[in-house]
Order: sequence, then C-alpha cells, then structure tokens
Amino acid sequence: MQKLALFRLHLIVFLWGFTAILGKLITANAQVLVFYRMLFAAVFLYGFIRIYKKESVRISKKLFFQLAGVGFFMALHWYCFFYSIKVSNVSIALSCLSLSTLFASVLEPIVFKRKIDLSEVIMGIVIVACILLIFKTEFQYKEGILYGILCAVFGTVFSVFNGKLFGKTSSGNIIFYEIFSGWFVLMLFYLVTGQIMQMNEINYRDLALIGLLASVFTAYPMFESVKLMKYISPFTLILTVNLEPVYGIILAFFIFGESEHMSPIFYVASLVMILAIVVNALIKTRKQKKLN
Repeated sequence: MQKLALFRLHLIVFLWGFTAILGKLITANAQVLVFYRMLFAAVFLYGFIRIYKKESVRISKKLFFQLAGVGFFMALHWYCFFYSIKVSNVSIALSCLSLSTLFASVLEPIVFKRKIDLSEVIMGIVIVACILLIFKTEFQYKEGILYGILCAVFGTVFSVFNGKLFGKTSSGNIIFYEIFSGWFVLMLFYLVTGQIMQMNEINYRDLALIGLLASVFTAYPMFESVKLMKYISPFTLILTVNLEPVYGIILAFFIFGESEHMSPIFYVASLVMILAIVVNALIKTRKQKKLN
C-alpha cells in the first residue's frame, strides 16, 4: 500500500507539473483560461460530490464567505501563473513558484501565531538570491518573472489560509466552494468591467484542453492528494510536491524546444532553489522527530 501511495503521489505531482504545459498549448489568454478552468472544475467537483459520493454540499454562511475569500486568492494565483507563461515561458513561471516557501515562512507564523523559523528565513534568502540572479540573466522575461512572483504571493496566501479552514467541512466541500467562488468573483468582475463578452473568444480546441485541465489536471489531483494523506506523511507530500517545477521544466524543454532553452545560470539557480527547499524540509522533519 505504501509503494502504491508513493506512485499515486508522484503521478499527481507529474499532473500538476503538466498544467504549465497545457497553459502554453492553450491559445486563449490567461483571463479566459482561468475563467473556464474554474467553471469546469467546479462542475466536475459538484458532480463528483453530489452524484458519485452522494454527499451534502451544505455549509454555513460564515464558512462560505471564508472559502470565497480563499477562492479569490486561488483565482489570482492561477491567473498570474498562466499570464506569466503567456508572456515568458513555462520554465520562468515554474521557477518563480519556489518563492512560495519564502513567503510562507513569513505569513504562516503570523496566521498560526508561532515563532518564525530561522532555517526558513535563511532558505528564503537563498531563494531570493537565486531569483535575482535569474532576473539579471533572463531580463527579457522581466514581465513573466514579475507575474511569477505575484503568483507565488497569492498562492502562499491561498495555501496558508486554506490550512486555517481545514476540518471545518469535508475536503471536497472546501475545494468545491473555493473553486466555485473564485470563478463567481471573476464573473462578477468581468460583468462590471464589461469584459464578459471576451469569454466568447475561445475555440473548441481550447475548450477541450481546458476541460482536460479542469478534470484530469485539477479536480482529480486535488481529491487524490487529500486521500493520500491517510497513507503518507506530510513531509513526504511536501517533499514530493517540490518536484513539480522539475517535472514541468523537463517536460517543457522536450515538448517546446527552443522557446524553453534557458541560460546555464538559470538551471543552476533553479537547482539551488529546489535543493534549498529539500534541505529545509529535512531539517524540519528532524526537529519534529526530536520534539516527539
């Protein structure tokens, strides 16, 4: 069972890494892509919860608004991620995601009222130095790097506050309401700004790819990751999820060729960031074992 769980874990991380590939293959702009991704994912999740699992989706009004707030940051996170890919490439967007660890090292202690971990701060400084190095050597992608950094910020806010809401309802309900409310906020924004008609500017090929993205590469991995927590430790989950940029960058290199070829400094800096995250995870695990 343990080996099967690890295989399933690597499979969903691989699927997450492939979302960036689909983001580049889809020709629709980031606004349209995220709008339909969240809509389709919400439909798939609702069908899975109500029809397949036959579970209730009822929650309190207070919890709904809390989940809606988190869903808003999820929408911003996904928008910045795909926009970064559109204006730069997959490698830039994925490498910037490593900054999430730095932002989490500051935000998480504030939200959960714990002391700041010195090792996390040191690791964060290393990651910032690597991002600055990438920014200097890949300056032609400055807009993509900026949105990649914003993606990491919004992703951190989403993840940390999502942790605060865990256990208040079923995991399926949490995921469903966050995605649905994120889509609903986007729809309201497009209605108010008059951009809603732009959502019609999409072809059938892109709709099919977004449907695939929303189901196989969004709804399924989210449910699977929750189920796997029964068989694997949080450390194993965190450590393996850090492979997402690795899978994505390697896939992009072979699929898109020249447009994904970066300077040697980029790959060295990216490797250092990933190693820093892994080392930090190892340090935290040792500290936890000593406390136990």
